[in-house]
Amino acid sequence: MPIRRLPPETVNRIAAGEVVERPASAIKELVENALDAGSRSIEVQADGGGLTRILVADDGCGLSADELALAIERHATSKLAPDDAGDYDLLHIHTLGFRGEALPSIGSVARLSIASRAKGAADAHAILVEGGTVGAVTPSGFPGPHGARVEVRDLFYATPARLKFMKSERSEALAIADEIKRQAMAHEAVSFALDLDGRRTLRLPAESKGPDGRLARLSSIMGREFSDNALEIDHEREGVRLTGFAGLPTFNRGNSAHQYLFVNGRPVRDRLLQGALRGAYADFLARDRHPLVALYLDLDPSLVDVNVHPAKAEVRFRDPALVRGLIVGGLRHALAGAGHRAATTVASDTLSNLRPGWSPQPSYPPPQPSAQGFSAWQAGGWTSAIAAAQAIPGLTEVSARAEPAPEWTPPPQGLQEAPPPSVAFDPVDFPLGAARAQVHETYIVAQTRDGVVIVDQHAAHERLVYEQMKVQMEGGGVARQVLLLPEVVELDPAEAERVVARSLELEDMGLVVESFGPGAVLVRETPALLGETDVAGLIRDIADDLSENGQALALKERLAEVCGTMACHGSVRAGRRLTAPEMNALLRQMEATPHSGQCNHGRPTYVELKLADIERLFGRR
Repeated sequence: MPIRRLPPETVNRIAAGEVVERPASAIKELVENALDAGSRSIEVQADGGGLTRILVADDGCGLSADELALAIERHATSKLAPDDAGDYDLLHIHTLGFRGEALPSIGSVARLSIASRAKGAADAHAILVEGGTVGAVTPSGFPGPHGARVEVRDLFYATPARLKFMKSERSEALAIADEIKRQAMAHEAVSFALDLDGRRTLRLPAESKGPDGRLARLSSIMGREFSDNALEIDHEREGVRLTGFAGLPTFNRGNSAHQYLFVNGRPVRDRLLQGALRGAYADFLARDRHPLVALYLDLDPSLVDVNVHPAKAEVRFRDPALVRGLIVGGLRHALAGAGHRAATTVASDTLSNLRPGWSPQPSYPPPQPSAQGFSAWQAGGWTSAIAAAQAIPGLTEVSARAEPAPEWTPPPQGLQEAPPPSVAFDPVDFPLGAARAQVHETYIVAQTRDGVVIVDQHAAHERLVYEQMKVQMEGGGVARQVLLLPEVVELDPAEAERVVARSLELEDMGLVVESFGPGAVLVRETPALLGETDVAGLIRDIADDLSENGQALALKERLAEVCGTMACHGSVRAGRRLTAPEMNALLRQMEATPHSGQCNHGRPTYVELKLADIERLFGRR
């Protein structure tokens, strides 16, 4: 079979299958070109899910007439320059695009038109490409002082087979909106506008550079509640810096759609992020719940390879263990700094469930008592049905205080007498307030300076016991039990090698393994906390975790599950009556213990209702 040289048109269509998988891919490439051109405002329009028409307009540096002709040639780019020796460096990529494939690939499968005016130029020019056929550069009108307008019509009309693999117009439109949101999250100083089928879908004004502007942009995309429940992250290790925001454990979702990773300003999808998040939130969330995070990695371009795939959505790190450890460490540090804080959405969800269906404010004045009844009441001869009922003891008294009032005691003899404090500290000024009552022998009701706190005594104490057990495990190590008969677990040779390579790490967690020939692992000791366990299943789960995430999360999660079970049985049970000192001691311990705002499954241990929220609930506001 003879070898043939493919014509340029066929080569471009092959490349288009890699670069332009769907309309969202084409928009991604065009938006990245606009960002590389220094744009501060980007407008995107899409009709018919992007298959009928796409328009990307920007205010970047623009293209001259000569550059327009080169822009639609394959592997022609302004983003790579030769050094003194004439070599092109692909290890230090500082731009989003660099391959020079996007425009020729789009032009080979669609009708592409580009109009542009270069910065400082008086005239604008345009070029048209239809199905790979390139037209001449001609003078053109342009609305702005500089920038570019790229219009794509009838995407994939030159490759009808590709159209059969497109999803519905709605699905493609959702993919376009998601892509624009990712780009907007990566570049908060750039304004973005998106119109889908003539409807205004997204308007994101430019924000100031820095954490405040970034959080404002994230909140406009991920919801206003994100800013109230996000923890700022800023860590650096060995030249790699991690910034961004992570949601509180009690502020979670049922899927991982709101987890974003950006590397040097580039939105990427990487399995490393999933494993790092799972490891960082392992103690706080159930397996079916997912945190909301937006993390930004900034590192030397030589430490990351972005030339993995033409779509540039995947990257490879030179030291993935360093990046993973930085993400896990940064998240855990931020979560520990949150203390007993819980998500603000807990209170709003509670209020939405409590709010009655009728309006507490009548639209008419309430009926007044009759003159005869009022006169009788004044004379002392009229008594309401409620007042006539048996009186409840203590109903006429002021609210009872569960804690003793602080008393001032004089100093011992011989010491200089200090004046008594002018204002004694009131326990309601504690973050979780002062205990007032116990309801149904399960819930503690506490009063704060500006609201009410309701605590699930069992869930709260379970978290406290669990944190104490973790400290003890870290201090004294994990107790091990020796198997009477060591168990041999057969694995794939590569999996067995990965498990044995982490034997020291596994031994620290109480699991002693060693190689038993190719494709087999010998288990001699297991963590005593696990008791009788499925050793083979545990080793296979660890092998899967090492293959997917690079760390043995299965064993950590099993130990955490056992600790949680033990903490559950060793904690204050629901139904136990607590004294006032016990309730206040529990509140103070919660305030001093990290992560006490949620149980091991991410559910809140307490609900705080502000006085203003309660007043709105009863129609007083």
